[in-house]
Amino acid sequence: MATLADVTTSPAAAWFQRNTHQFDEFPIERLQAVKGDTCVSLVVPARNEAATVGDVVTRVREALLDTAGLVDEIVVIDSDSTDATAAIAADAGATVHAAREIRPDLGSVPGKGEAMWKSLFVTRGELIVFMDADLTDWDTHFVPGLLGPLLTRPEVALVKGYYERPGQDGPLDGGRVTELVARPVIALEHPELAGLVQPLAGEWAIRRSLFEQLHVPTGYAVEIASLVDTARLLGVDAIAQVGLGVRAHSHQPLLDLGAMATQLLAAVHRRRTPTPATPATSAAPDDDLEQSVVLRQYRPREGRIEPAERVVRVGERPPARSVE
Repeated sequence: MATLADVTTSPAAAWFQRNTHQFDEFPIERLQAVKGDTCVSLVVPARNEAATVGDVVTRVREALLDTAGLVDEIVVIDSDSTDATAAIAADAGATVHAAREIRPDLGSVPGKGEAMWKSLFVTRGELIVFMDADLTDWDTHFVPGLLGPLLTRPEVALVKGYYERPGQDGPLDGGRVTELVARPVIALEHPELAGLVQPLAGEWAIRRSLFEQLHVPTGYAVEIASLVDTARLLGVDAIAQVGLGVRAHSHQPLLDLGAMATQLLAAVHRRRTPTPATPATSAAPDDDLEQSVVLRQYRPREGRIEPAERVVRVGERPPARSVE
């Protein structure tokens, strides 16, 4: 068992010192000077986020595309929304694609990771910044903060954001899957990633040349899988993180978090293999995409406890580079 001295001098602590930044280290003027002709795509995966997606697109477009020229395109990937998400995003100035209509020859499944993987076929950026569509307390400095290490440190290939989450229970309120699942799993399976403050943050950036090499879970596990695979392919120092200040978004119901946790654990389980960035599976590509597990949960109803079985998709997409 690690002692206190071991913890303070651990590889994760050393990584933290080398690779942790704050957003104000990267003012827009500095990044404009080094961006050159590098193309930057902002990708917003969205599903039923009509209440917030317009504000996200409008503010980034006005500040960073129209004015600063730091972002070259804003692309919203709509994942089967049943509300006005797509129309509102388009009116705000984004290019909007329905995930199921991108490369229909490859099929389509619902999920955040699916939308992010499909974005590789409709964006042109050498650098891709991902932002969630449900932000309610944030600022446009998120984007230059995430771009900073990619534009100023050529050895960095993936940048994670981290932030405080305001709430009644403290600054990490809302990070339940992070604290109860992701962090313990990292401690047990991937301690080299223990220096990450918010490993499941929805705000992150990556070089296209890396992302198109990765297997991508179609659901919520895309973040943890990308970290594990990047560390295996390029080493942990290819990852950096940036403090972005305060971020707030809507919270998911507890039972939905159970499905998210299942996807995360499935992705980590697949990666118990020495082959870099290659999940262990014997299934054919189409079969792998459809893989699922049944999560049995229990709910109170009229004074009784009733079981409810939820089918949770745990399939993954192959590296986009391998898809003709």
